[in-house]
Amino acid sequence: MTQQQRRWRGAVAAGVAVCLGCLGASGCSGGAAAEDARSADPVPLLRQAGRNLVEAGTSRATTSMEMATGGTRVTIRGQGVYDYGRRLGRLKVTLPQDPAGTNEHRPIIELLAPGALFMKNRGAGVPADKWVRVDTAGLSDGNLVTGGATDPFTAAELLRGTRTAAYLGRTELAGTEVRHYRGTADLTLAAKGAPRGVRESLAAAAKGFASAEVPFDVYLDEQGRIRKIRHRFDFVGGADKGTVAVASTTLLYGFGAPVDVRLPASEDIYAGRIAEH
Repeated sequence: MTQQQRRWRGAVAAGVAVCLGCLGASGCSGGAAAEDARSADPVPLLRQAGRNLVEAGTSRATTSMEMATGGTRVTIRGQGVYDYGRRLGRLKVTLPQDPAGTNEHRPIIELLAPGALFMKNRGAGVPADKWVRVDTAGLSDGNLVTGGATDPFTAAELLRGTRTAAYLGRTELAGTEVRHYRGTADLTLAAKGAPRGVRESLAAAAKGFASAEVPFDVYLDEQGRIRKIRHRFDFVGGADKGTVAVASTTLLYGFGAPVDVRLPASEDIYAGRIAEH
């Protein structure tokens, strides 16, 4: 394991490392007046972003997580699909390359479920055909960071805790017109209104992060669906207990895409000891 990857592994701690609007309106008539109405108080709009994804059904997702610790910056990327009604997702998470330009580890397959994270190709002594199951509420960050990707639905539900937000105007993402908002969400407030499974993860993060206040940028399309969201987390991690800065970005697209996520059977879940590096 390279020094860069050891730094990243220490940052996520918790014994588990991955080593991944026109809201509800029928039209946008009204010109500047309608635009002003939407931007006047964006907080209620943002707080129901998770509900809008449930109504959308499914989507494809691309994730990026940047961690900075000890002068080293590491980026972990993921790609997959998510079913917001069932709150199940599948991501292929790719670890950063070593200095020689080759990967030390195969991409890790992650299954996201309410209250749980399943990982395959975990390494660390886990057989190649077995999954590792992690109780996300038992992690100090609620798996907002540990898995190398923030669960897309949890990322949306975090906006339930929006305290302040400002509308920054229109822009375009991958050919789609979106509205850009910037604000701050409170993890404790978000946990109070979130559905079970997400609630416990957000509550754990509120206690485990250096601050429960989470700055964010989010881009909503004409249906109020999240197209891009970026959170900035700060938490205490690693052997020196220093503050780790993490920027987690999620892109959502391909709404209505087919999603077939099946959780592993109990006999396929590894129950042995995970080796420490």
